[in-house]
Amino acid sequence: MQRLYLKELLTFAESELEFDSGLVVLTGPSGAGKSVLMQSVLSSFGHGGGEAKICEVTLDKPEKINSEAYELDDELTIRSLKKDRIRFYLNGQNISKKALQALFVSSIKYLSVRDKGGFESAVLLDLLDDSLKSRNKSYKKLIKEYQQRYKHYNIKLSELFKIKEDEKKLSELIEFTTYEIEKIKEIDPKNGEDEELIRIKQQLSKIDKINDALLQSNMIFESESSILEVFRLLGKDETYFADTMSQLRIDFEETQSLTEELADINVEEILDRLEKISGLKNRYGSIGETLDYLVLKEKELTAYQMIEQDKSTLESFLSLEYNELMILAQRISRSRQKEAKKIEERLAVYLKDLKLPRVKFIFEGVNLLPLGIDHVDILMGHSVTSTLSGGEFNRLRLALLVIAMEEKREEGGVIILDEIDANVSGDESIAIASMISKLSSVYQIFAISHQAHLSALADQHILVGKVSGNSYVKVLNEEERIVEISRIIGGEKSNKEAIAFAKMLRAKV
Repeated sequence: MQRLYLKELLTFAESELEFDSGLVVLTGPSGAGKSVLMQSVLSSFGHGGGEAKICEVTLDKPEKINSEAYELDDELTIRSLKKDRIRFYLNGQNISKKALQALFVSSIKYLSVRDKGGFESAVLLDLLDDSLKSRNKSYKKLIKEYQQRYKHYNIKLSELFKIKEDEKKLSELIEFTTYEIEKIKEIDPKNGEDEELIRIKQQLSKIDKINDALLQSNMIFESESSILEVFRLLGKDETYFADTMSQLRIDFEETQSLTEELADINVEEILDRLEKISGLKNRYGSIGETLDYLVLKEKELTAYQMIEQDKSTLESFLSLEYNELMILAQRISRSRQKEAKKIEERLAVYLKDLKLPRVKFIFEGVNLLPLGIDHVDILMGHSVTSTLSGGEFNRLRLALLVIAMEEKREEGGVIILDEIDANVSGDESIAIASMISKLSSVYQIFAISHQAHLSALADQHILVGKVSGNSYVKVLNEEERIVEISRIIGGEKSNKEAIAFAKMLRAKV
Protein backbone atom coordinates (compact mmCIF):
# COMPACT_ATOMS: atom_id res chain seq x y z
CA MET A 1 0.00 0.00 0.00
CA GLN A 2 1.29 3.44 -0.87
CA ARG A 3 -1.26 5.91 0.43
CA LEU A 4 -4.32 6.33 2.65
CA TYR A 5 -6.74 9.27 2.62
CA LEU A 6 -9.63 9.62 5.10
CA LYS A 7 -12.33 12.22 5.51
CA GLU A 8 -14.86 12.46 8.33
CA LEU A 9 -14.03 9.18 10.06
CA LEU A 10 -15.63 9.52 13.48
CA THR A 11 -13.06 11.62 15.44
CA PHE A 12 -10.78 12.05 12.37
CA ALA A 13 -11.68 15.18 10.40
CA GLU A 14 -9.26 14.56 7.53
CA SER A 15 -6.07 12.49 7.40
CA GLU A 16 -3.57 11.46 4.74
CA LEU A 17 -0.66 9.04 5.04
CA GLU A 18 2.00 7.76 2.67
CA PHE A 19 3.35 4.35 3.63
CA ASP A 20 6.82 2.84 3.44
CA SER A 21 7.45 -0.79 2.58
CA GLY A 22 8.35 -3.32 5.28
CA LEU A 23 6.99 -3.02 8.82
CA VAL A 24 4.55 -0.16 9.51
CA VAL A 25 3.59 0.15 13.19
CA LEU A 26 0.75 2.25 14.60
CA THR A 27 0.93 3.25 18.26
CA GLY A 28 -0.79 5.77 20.47
CA PRO A 29 -2.85 6.16 23.64
CA SER A 30 -5.93 4.01 24.16
CA GLY A 31 -9.02 5.51 22.50
CA ALA A 32 -7.03 7.64 20.06
CA GLY A 33 -8.50 5.80 17.06
CA LYS A 34 -5.90 3.22 15.99
CA SER A 35 -8.41 0.38 15.51
CA VAL A 36 -10.92 2.72 13.85
CA LEU A 37 -8.29 3.84 11.33
CA MET A 38 -7.14 0.27 10.65
CA GLN A 39 -10.76 -0.88 10.18
CA SER A 40 -11.21 1.74 7.46
CA VAL A 41 -8.21 0.27 5.65
CA LEU A 42 -9.61 -3.25 6.07
CA SER A 43 -13.06 -2.22 4.79
CA SER A 44 -11.40 -1.13 1.53
CA PHE A 45 -10.54 -4.79 0.95
CA GLY A 46 -13.98 -6.11 1.91
CA HIS A 47 -13.34 -6.85 5.61
CA GLY A 48 -16.06 -5.40 7.82
CA GLY A 49 -17.70 -2.02 7.51
CA GLY A 50 -16.13 1.43 7.24
CA GLU A 51 -17.29 4.65 8.88
CA ALA A 52 -15.40 7.26 6.82
CA LYS A 53 -17.36 9.55 4.53
CA ILE A 54 -14.49 9.17 2.06
CA CYS A 55 -11.71 6.57 2.20
CA GLU A 56 -9.06 6.11 -0.49
CA VAL A 57 -6.36 3.45 -0.52
CA THR A 58 -3.70 3.44 -3.24
CA LEU A 59 -1.52 0.39 -3.82
CA ASP A 60 0.64 -1.34 -6.40
CA LYS A 61 -1.24 -4.02 -8.31
CA PRO A 62 -0.36 -7.40 -6.75
CA GLU A 63 1.09 -9.88 -9.24
CA LYS A 64 -1.45 -12.56 -8.31
CA ILE A 65 -4.47 -10.38 -9.13
CA ASN A 66 -6.20 -10.83 -12.46
CA SER A 67 -9.77 -9.99 -13.41
CA GLU A 68 -11.90 -10.17 -16.54
CA ALA A 69 -14.61 -8.05 -14.91
CA TYR A 70 -12.43 -5.03 -14.05
CA GLU A 71 -9.65 -3.10 -15.76
CA LEU A 72 -6.58 -3.22 -13.53
CA ASP A 73 -3.71 -0.77 -13.94
CA ASP A 74 -0.25 -1.12 -12.36
CA GLU A 75 -1.48 1.26 -9.65
CA LEU A 76 -4.87 0.62 -8.04
CA THR A 77 -7.06 3.06 -6.13
CA ILE A 78 -9.89 1.76 -3.97
CA ARG A 79 -12.33 4.52 -3.06
CA SER A 80 -15.30 4.18 -0.71
CA LEU A 81 -18.03 6.79 -0.31
CA LYS A 82 -20.56 6.71 2.52
CA LYS A 83 -23.93 8.41 2.21
CA ASP A 84 -27.05 6.37 2.85
CA ARG A 85 -24.84 3.32 2.31
CA ILE A 86 -21.23 2.59 1.39
CA ARG A 87 -20.30 2.40 -2.28
CA PHE A 88 -16.94 1.06 -3.46
CA TYR A 89 -14.99 1.97 -6.61
CA LEU A 90 -11.87 0.33 -8.04
CA ASN A 91 -10.05 2.73 -10.36
CA GLY A 92 -13.39 4.44 -10.89
CA GLN A 93 -15.27 1.20 -11.57
CA ASN A 94 -18.19 0.33 -9.33
CA ILE A 95 -17.40 -2.85 -7.34
CA SER A 96 -19.15 -4.74 -4.56
CA LYS A 97 -17.67 -5.43 -1.13
CA LYS A 98 -17.83 -9.16 -1.84
CA ALA A 99 -15.98 -8.74 -5.14
CA LEU A 100 -13.29 -6.64 -3.43
CA GLN A 101 -12.67 -9.34 -0.82
CA ALA A 102 -12.51 -12.07 -3.47
CA LEU A 103 -10.12 -10.01 -5.62
CA PHE A 104 -7.61 -9.32 -2.81
CA VAL A 105 -8.03 -12.51 -0.76
CA SER A 106 -4.62 -13.90 -1.73
CA SER A 107 -2.74 -10.58 -1.42
CA ILE A 108 -4.17 -8.92 1.70
CA LYS A 109 -3.97 -11.14 4.79
CA TYR A 110 -5.82 -10.04 7.91
CA LEU A 111 -4.81 -11.73 11.17
CA SER A 112 -7.27 -10.90 13.90
CA VAL A 113 -7.47 -12.26 17.46
CA ARG A 114 -11.18 -12.79 16.78
CA ASP A 115 -10.58 -14.72 13.57
CA LYS A 116 -9.88 -18.45 13.96
CA GLY A 117 -9.31 -19.03 10.26
CA GLY A 118 -6.11 -20.23 8.68
CA PHE A 119 -5.88 -23.67 10.26
CA GLU A 120 -8.54 -25.43 8.21
CA SER A 121 -7.52 -28.84 6.92
CA ALA A 122 -7.25 -27.59 3.32
CA VAL A 123 -4.92 -24.75 4.40
CA LEU A 124 -2.66 -27.09 6.38
CA LEU A 125 -2.55 -29.61 3.52
CA ASP A 126 -1.56 -26.82 1.13
CA LEU A 127 1.22 -25.85 3.55
CA LEU A 128 2.58 -29.41 3.60
CA ASP A 129 2.20 -29.82 -0.18
CA ASP A 130 3.93 -26.51 -0.91
CA SER A 131 6.79 -27.46 1.37
CA LEU A 132 7.22 -30.80 -0.40
CA LYS A 133 6.85 -29.38 -3.91
CA SER A 134 9.47 -26.71 -3.25
CA ARG A 135 12.14 -29.43 -2.81
CA ASN A 136 10.76 -32.54 -4.47
CA LYS A 137 9.93 -32.51 -8.18
CA SER A 138 8.62 -36.08 -8.12
CA TYR A 139 6.11 -35.11 -5.42
CA LYS A 140 5.02 -32.18 -7.55
CA LYS A 141 4.34 -34.62 -10.42
CA LEU A 142 2.57 -37.00 -8.04
CA ILE A 143 0.18 -34.27 -6.81
CA LYS A 144 -0.46 -33.07 -10.37
CA GLU A 145 -1.25 -36.62 -11.56
CA TYR A 146 -3.58 -37.24 -8.63
CA GLN A 147 -5.46 -33.97 -9.10
CA GLN A 148 -5.89 -34.47 -12.84
CA ARG A 149 -7.07 -38.07 -12.45
CA TYR A 150 -9.33 -37.21 -9.54
CA LYS A 151 -10.95 -34.43 -11.59
CA HIS A 152 -11.62 -36.89 -14.44
CA TYR A 153 -12.80 -39.52 -11.94
CA ASN A 154 -15.22 -37.03 -10.38
CA ILE A 155 -16.63 -36.10 -13.81
CA LYS A 156 -17.26 -39.77 -14.61
CA LEU A 157 -18.74 -40.29 -11.14
CA SER A 158 -21.20 -37.47 -11.83
CA GLU A 159 -22.09 -39.05 -15.17
CA LEU A 160 -22.82 -42.39 -13.48
CA PHE A 161 -24.89 -40.69 -10.78
CA LYS A 162 -26.97 -38.96 -13.47
CA ILE A 163 -27.49 -42.24 -15.35
CA LYS A 164 -28.67 -43.95 -12.16
CA GLU A 165 -30.86 -40.99 -11.28
CA ASP A 166 -32.46 -41.13 -14.73
CA GLU A 167 -32.65 -44.94 -14.82
CA LYS A 168 -36.41 -45.12 -14.23
CA LYS A 169 -36.99 -42.30 -16.68
CA LEU A 170 -34.66 -44.02 -19.18
CA SER A 171 -36.65 -47.26 -18.93
CA GLU A 172 -39.85 -45.35 -19.67
CA LEU A 173 -38.20 -43.60 -22.63
CA ILE A 174 -37.02 -46.91 -24.09
CA GLU A 175 -40.49 -48.41 -23.68
CA PHE A 176 -42.28 -45.44 -25.25
CA THR A 177 -39.77 -45.08 -28.12
CA THR A 178 -40.02 -48.81 -28.89
CA TYR A 179 -43.83 -48.53 -28.94
CA GLU A 180 -43.75 -45.60 -31.41
CA ILE A 181 -41.27 -47.38 -33.70
CA GLU A 182 -43.33 -50.60 -33.71
CA LYS A 183 -46.54 -48.68 -34.37
CA ILE A 184 -45.12 -46.98 -37.47
CA LYS A 185 -43.42 -50.16 -38.71
CA GLU A 186 -46.64 -52.14 -38.26
CA ILE A 187 -48.49 -49.77 -40.62
CA ASP A 188 -45.39 -49.51 -42.86
CA PRO A 189 -46.46 -46.40 -44.81
CA LYS A 190 -45.00 -45.64 -48.25
CA ASN A 191 -44.45 -42.22 -49.76
CA GLY A 192 -47.44 -41.29 -52.02
CA GLU A 193 -49.53 -44.17 -50.69
CA ASP A 194 -52.14 -41.88 -49.19
CA GLU A 195 -52.79 -40.17 -52.56
CA GLU A 196 -53.14 -43.55 -54.34
CA LEU A 197 -55.59 -44.83 -51.74
CA ILE A 198 -57.73 -41.70 -52.00
CA ARG A 199 -57.81 -42.10 -55.79
CA ILE A 200 -58.92 -45.75 -55.47
CA LYS A 201 -61.55 -44.78 -52.92
CA GLN A 202 -62.92 -42.16 -55.28
CA GLN A 203 -63.05 -44.71 -58.15
CA LEU A 204 -64.80 -47.27 -55.96
CA SER A 205 -67.45 -44.73 -55.09
CA LYS A 206 -68.21 -44.33 -58.87
CA ILE A 207 -67.94 -47.97 -60.01
CA ASP A 208 -71.71 -48.55 -60.38
CA LYS A 209 -72.19 -45.39 -62.40
CA ILE A 210 -69.21 -46.28 -64.61
CA ASN A 211 -70.66 -49.75 -65.32
CA ASP A 212 -74.07 -48.27 -66.20
CA ALA A 213 -72.47 -45.67 -68.48
CA LEU A 214 -70.36 -48.35 -70.22
CA LEU A 215 -73.42 -50.52 -70.83
CA GLN A 216 -75.36 -47.72 -72.45
CA SER A 217 -72.31 -46.39 -74.37
CA ASN A 218 -71.60 -49.77 -76.02
CA MET A 219 -74.66 -49.15 -78.30
CA ILE A 220 -72.51 -46.74 -80.30
CA PHE A 221 -70.52 -49.65 -81.73
CA GLU A 222 -73.77 -51.17 -83.19
CA SER A 223 -74.01 -48.22 -85.62
CA GLU A 224 -70.33 -48.20 -86.54
CA SER A 225 -70.62 -50.27 -89.78
CA SER A 226 -73.61 -48.22 -91.01
CA ILE A 227 -71.74 -44.96 -90.53
CA LEU A 228 -68.70 -46.33 -92.35
CA GLU A 229 -71.01 -47.34 -95.25
CA VAL A 230 -72.34 -43.77 -95.44
CA PHE A 231 -68.78 -42.45 -95.72
CA ARG A 232 -67.99 -44.89 -98.53
CA LEU A 233 -71.17 -44.06 -100.48
CA LEU A 234 -70.46 -40.40 -100.28
CA GLY A 235 -66.85 -40.98 -101.32
CA LYS A 236 -65.55 -39.30 -98.16
CA ASP A 237 -62.46 -40.24 -96.15
CA GLU A 238 -63.52 -42.65 -93.37
CA THR A 239 -60.06 -42.82 -91.69
CA TYR A 240 -60.76 -40.21 -89.00
CA PHE A 241 -63.98 -41.88 -87.89
CA ALA A 242 -62.40 -45.36 -87.97
CA ASP A 243 -59.41 -44.23 -85.86
CA THR A 244 -61.67 -42.49 -83.35
CA MET A 245 -63.82 -45.58 -82.94
CA SER A 246 -60.72 -47.77 -82.53
CA GLN A 247 -59.39 -45.48 -79.76
CA LEU A 248 -62.81 -45.37 -78.15
CA ARG A 249 -62.98 -49.17 -78.16
CA ILE A 250 -59.53 -49.32 -76.49
CA ASP A 251 -60.59 -46.80 -73.83
CA PHE A 252 -63.80 -48.70 -73.12
CA GLU A 253 -61.88 -51.96 -72.82
CA GLU A 254 -59.42 -50.39 -70.34
CA THR A 255 -62.32 -48.95 -68.34
CA GLN A 256 -63.96 -52.37 -68.34
CA SER A 257 -60.72 -53.93 -67.09
CA LEU A 258 -60.53 -51.26 -64.35
CA THR A 259 -64.05 -51.95 -63.17
CA GLU A 260 -63.28 -55.67 -63.07
CA GLU A 261 -60.14 -54.94 -60.98
CA LEU A 262 -62.10 -52.62 -58.66
CA ALA A 263 -64.68 -55.30 -58.22
CA ASP A 264 -61.98 -57.58 -56.79
CA ILE A 265 -60.82 -54.91 -54.28
CA ASN A 266 -61.94 -55.19 -50.63
CA VAL A 267 -63.45 -51.79 -49.89
CA GLU A 268 -63.20 -52.32 -46.12
CA GLU A 269 -59.45 -52.96 -46.38
CA ILE A 270 -58.95 -49.73 -48.36
CA LEU A 271 -60.94 -47.70 -45.86
CA ASP A 272 -59.11 -49.31 -42.91
CA ARG A 273 -55.74 -48.62 -44.53
CA LEU A 274 -56.73 -45.02 -45.18
CA GLU A 275 -57.79 -44.61 -41.56
CA LYS A 276 -54.40 -45.88 -40.31
CA ILE A 277 -52.49 -43.66 -42.73
CA SER A 278 -54.62 -40.67 -41.69
CA GLY A 279 -53.85 -41.44 -38.05
CA LEU A 280 -50.11 -41.28 -38.75
CA LYS A 281 -50.52 -38.04 -40.69
CA ASN A 282 -52.56 -36.46 -37.91
CA ARG A 283 -49.84 -37.37 -35.38
CA TYR A 284 -46.65 -36.75 -37.35
CA GLY A 285 -47.60 -34.65 -40.42
CA SER A 286 -47.10 -36.05 -43.91
CA ILE A 287 -46.00 -39.63 -44.66
CA GLY A 288 -42.53 -38.25 -45.40
CA GLU A 289 -42.43 -36.63 -41.96
CA THR A 290 -43.65 -39.89 -40.41
CA LEU A 291 -40.79 -41.80 -42.01
CA ASP A 292 -38.29 -39.13 -40.89
CA TYR A 293 -39.66 -39.44 -37.34
CA LEU A 294 -39.19 -43.19 -37.52
CA VAL A 295 -35.51 -42.77 -38.42
CA LEU A 296 -35.08 -40.26 -35.56
CA LYS A 297 -36.71 -42.58 -33.01
CA GLU A 298 -34.58 -45.52 -34.13
CA LYS A 299 -31.45 -43.40 -33.53
CA GLU A 300 -32.77 -42.33 -30.12
CA LEU A 301 -33.48 -45.93 -29.17
CA THR A 302 -29.92 -46.90 -30.13
CA ALA A 303 -28.61 -44.03 -28.00
CA TYR A 304 -30.75 -45.11 -25.02
CA GLN A 305 -29.49 -48.65 -25.35
CA MET A 306 -25.92 -47.33 -25.53
CA ILE A 307 -26.51 -45.51 -22.22
CA GLU A 308 -27.19 -48.86 -20.61
CA GLN A 309 -23.86 -50.08 -21.99
CA ASP A 310 -22.19 -46.83 -20.86
CA LYS A 311 -23.40 -47.44 -17.31
CA SER A 312 -21.68 -50.81 -17.21
CA THR A 313 -18.50 -49.36 -18.76
CA LEU A 314 -18.51 -46.41 -16.32
CA GLU A 315 -18.92 -48.70 -13.31
CA SER A 316 -15.96 -50.79 -14.45
CA PHE A 317 -13.80 -47.71 -15.08
CA LEU A 318 -14.68 -46.10 -11.74
CA SER A 319 -13.93 -49.26 -9.81
CA LEU A 320 -10.47 -49.57 -11.38
CA GLU A 321 -9.72 -45.82 -11.17
CA TYR A 322 -10.75 -45.67 -7.51
CA ASN A 323 -8.14 -48.30 -6.69
CA GLU A 324 -5.49 -46.42 -8.66
CA LEU A 325 -6.36 -43.11 -6.98
CA MET A 326 -6.21 -44.73 -3.55
CA ILE A 327 -2.66 -45.91 -4.28
CA LEU A 328 -1.65 -42.36 -5.32
CA ALA A 329 -3.45 -40.81 -2.32
CA GLN A 330 -1.71 -43.18 0.10
CA ARG A 331 1.69 -42.25 -1.35
CA ILE A 332 0.79 -38.56 -0.95
CA SER A 333 -0.38 -39.14 2.63
CA ARG A 334 2.86 -40.90 3.62
CA SER A 335 4.93 -38.04 2.19
CA ARG A 336 2.80 -35.46 4.02
CA GLN A 337 3.14 -37.22 7.35
CA LYS A 338 6.94 -37.33 6.99
CA GLU A 339 7.01 -33.64 6.02
CA ALA A 340 4.75 -32.79 8.99
CA LYS A 341 7.37 -34.24 11.36
CA LYS A 342 10.04 -31.98 9.86
CA ILE A 343 7.85 -28.88 10.12
CA GLU A 344 7.00 -29.78 13.72
CA GLU A 345 10.72 -29.69 14.57
CA ARG A 346 11.28 -26.37 12.85
CA LEU A 347 8.19 -24.87 14.48
CA ALA A 348 9.39 -26.00 17.90
CA VAL A 349 12.26 -23.49 17.77
CA TYR A 350 9.94 -20.53 17.19
CA LEU A 351 7.24 -21.79 19.53
CA LYS A 352 9.75 -22.05 22.37
CA ASP A 353 10.59 -18.34 21.95
CA LEU A 354 6.88 -17.57 21.84
CA LYS A 355 6.37 -19.48 25.12
CA LEU A 356 4.15 -21.99 23.37
CA PRO A 357 4.30 -25.81 23.64
CA ARG A 358 5.24 -28.05 20.73
CA VAL A 359 2.64 -28.84 18.10
CA LYS A 360 1.75 -32.07 16.38
CA PHE A 361 0.00 -32.54 13.04
CA ILE A 362 -2.94 -34.93 13.52
CA PHE A 363 -3.89 -36.94 10.42
CA GLU A 364 -7.30 -38.56 9.97
CA GLY A 365 -8.22 -40.70 6.97
CA VAL A 366 -11.22 -39.64 4.86
CA ASN A 367 -12.79 -40.72 1.57
CA LEU A 368 -11.23 -39.62 -1.70
CA LEU A 369 -11.32 -35.83 -2.02
CA PRO A 370 -9.62 -33.30 -4.35
CA LEU A 371 -6.74 -33.01 -1.84
CA GLY A 372 -6.44 -36.75 -1.17
CA ILE A 373 -7.48 -38.91 1.77
CA ASP A 374 -6.15 -36.72 4.59
CA HIS A 375 -7.91 -34.48 7.07
CA VAL A 376 -5.37 -32.56 9.15
CA ASP A 377 -5.52 -30.57 12.38
CA ILE A 378 -2.85 -29.26 14.70
CA LEU A 379 -2.59 -30.29 18.32
CA MET A 380 -0.80 -27.87 20.62
CA GLY A 381 -0.18 -29.55 23.96
CA HIS A 382 -3.58 -31.09 24.60
CA SER A 383 -5.57 -28.50 22.61
CA VAL A 384 -6.69 -28.49 18.97
CA THR A 385 -6.56 -25.15 17.16
CA SER A 386 -10.29 -24.49 17.60
CA THR A 387 -9.85 -24.38 21.41
CA LEU A 388 -6.77 -22.12 21.52
CA SER A 389 -7.00 -18.62 22.96
CA GLY A 390 -6.84 -15.72 20.50
CA GLY A 391 -3.28 -14.89 21.55
CA GLU A 392 -2.06 -18.49 21.24
CA PHE A 393 -3.80 -18.88 17.92
CA ASN A 394 -2.25 -15.74 16.43
CA ARG A 395 1.26 -16.55 17.67
CA LEU A 396 1.06 -20.05 16.18
CA ARG A 397 -0.21 -18.62 12.91
CA LEU A 398 2.68 -16.14 12.94
CA ALA A 399 5.19 -18.97 13.39
CA LEU A 400 3.68 -20.88 10.46
CA LEU A 401 3.91 -17.76 8.28
CA VAL A 402 7.62 -17.49 9.08
CA ILE A 403 8.15 -21.16 8.18
CA ALA A 404 6.33 -20.60 4.88
CA MET A 405 8.40 -17.51 4.13
CA GLU A 406 11.66 -19.33 4.84
CA GLU A 407 10.65 -21.97 2.33
CA LYS A 408 10.13 -19.09 -0.15
CA ARG A 409 6.66 -20.40 -0.87
CA GLU A 410 5.11 -17.03 -0.13
CA GLU A 411 5.42 -14.28 -2.73
CA GLY A 412 4.71 -11.31 -0.51
CA GLY A 413 1.71 -9.04 -0.22
CA VAL A 414 0.23 -7.21 2.75
CA ILE A 415 -0.39 -8.52 6.27
CA ILE A 416 -2.56 -6.54 8.67
CA LEU A 417 -2.11 -7.58 12.31
CA ASP A 418 -4.71 -6.82 14.94
CA GLU A 419 -2.94 -6.11 18.29
CA ILE A 420 -0.84 -9.25 17.98
CA ASP A 421 1.45 -8.31 20.88
CA ALA A 422 -1.28 -7.25 23.33
CA ASN A 423 -1.18 -8.80 26.81
CA VAL A 424 2.07 -10.74 26.32
CA SER A 425 5.19 -10.94 28.48
CA GLY A 426 8.49 -9.27 27.66
CA ASP A 427 10.11 -12.42 26.25
CA GLU A 428 7.03 -13.21 24.16
CA SER A 429 6.97 -9.63 22.90
CA ILE A 430 10.60 -9.88 21.79
CA ALA A 431 9.93 -13.17 19.95
CA ILE A 432 6.81 -11.79 18.27
CA ALA A 433 8.65 -8.62 17.21
CA SER A 434 11.54 -10.68 15.80
CA MET A 435 9.20 -12.89 13.73
CA ILE A 436 7.19 -9.97 12.40
CA SER A 437 10.42 -8.22 11.46
CA LYS A 438 11.49 -11.33 9.52
CA LEU A 439 8.16 -11.43 7.74
CA SER A 440 8.49 -7.76 6.79
CA SER A 441 11.43 -8.67 4.53
CA VAL A 442 8.85 -10.25 2.22
CA TYR A 443 5.56 -8.63 3.24
CA GLN A 444 4.42 -5.10 3.91
CA ILE A 445 3.05 -5.43 7.46
CA PHE A 446 0.69 -3.12 9.29
CA ALA A 447 0.46 -3.67 13.03
CA ILE A 448 -1.14 -1.89 15.96
CA SER A 449 1.35 -2.36 18.76
CA HIS A 450 1.32 -1.91 22.52
CA GLN A 451 4.91 -3.10 22.99
CA ALA A 452 8.20 -1.28 22.66
CA HIS A 453 10.08 -4.09 20.90
CA LEU A 454 7.85 -4.21 17.81
CA SER A 455 7.62 -0.42 17.64
CA ALA A 456 11.41 -0.14 17.74
CA LEU A 457 11.82 -2.54 14.80
CA ALA A 458 9.34 -0.68 12.56
CA ASP A 459 10.48 0.68 9.20
CA GLN A 460 7.81 3.35 9.64
CA HIS A 461 6.32 4.44 12.94
CA ILE A 462 2.94 6.21 12.85
CA LEU A 463 1.46 7.88 15.91
CA VAL A 464 -2.32 8.01 16.29
CA GLY A 465 -3.16 10.72 18.81
CA LYS A 466 -6.13 12.74 20.04
CA VAL A 467 -6.34 16.38 21.08
CA SER A 468 -9.55 17.97 22.36
CA GLY A 469 -11.57 15.02 21.09
CA ASN A 470 -10.09 15.19 17.56
CA SER A 471 -7.89 12.34 16.31
CA TYR A 472 -4.84 12.84 14.13
CA VAL A 473 -2.03 10.78 12.56
CA LYS A 474 1.65 11.60 12.28
CA VAL A 475 4.66 9.81 10.80
CA LEU A 476 7.36 10.06 13.47
CA ASN A 477 10.95 11.02 12.93
CA GLU A 478 13.74 9.40 14.98
CA GLU A 479 13.53 11.80 17.90
CA GLU A 480 9.77 11.54 18.05
CA ARG A 481 10.01 7.75 17.90
CA ILE A 482 12.20 7.70 21.01
CA VAL A 483 9.60 9.80 22.82
CA GLU A 484 6.73 7.53 21.77
CA ILE A 485 8.59 4.29 22.57
CA SER A 486 9.51 5.65 26.00
CA ARG A 487 5.81 6.48 26.56
CA ILE A 488 4.95 2.85 25.72
CA ILE A 489 7.59 1.70 28.22
CA GLY A 490 6.98 4.11 31.09
CA GLY A 491 3.54 5.57 30.53
CA GLU A 492 2.49 9.15 29.82
CA LYS A 493 5.16 10.51 32.16
CA SER A 494 8.13 8.50 30.97
CA ASN A 495 11.38 8.75 32.92
CA LYS A 496 15.05 8.78 31.98
CA GLU A 497 15.27 4.99 32.24
CA ALA A 498 12.43 4.57 29.76
CA ILE A 499 14.05 7.01 27.33
CA ALA A 500 17.40 5.24 27.66
CA PHE A 501 15.79 1.86 27.07
CA ALA A 502 13.97 3.25 24.02
CA LYS A 503 17.26 4.53 22.60
CA MET A 504 18.87 1.16 23.26
CA LEU A 505 16.10 -0.66 21.39
CA ARG A 506 16.45 1.66 18.42
CA ALA A 507 20.21 1.32 18.44
CA LYS A 508 19.90 -2.47 18.02
CA VAL A 509 17.96 -2.09 14.75
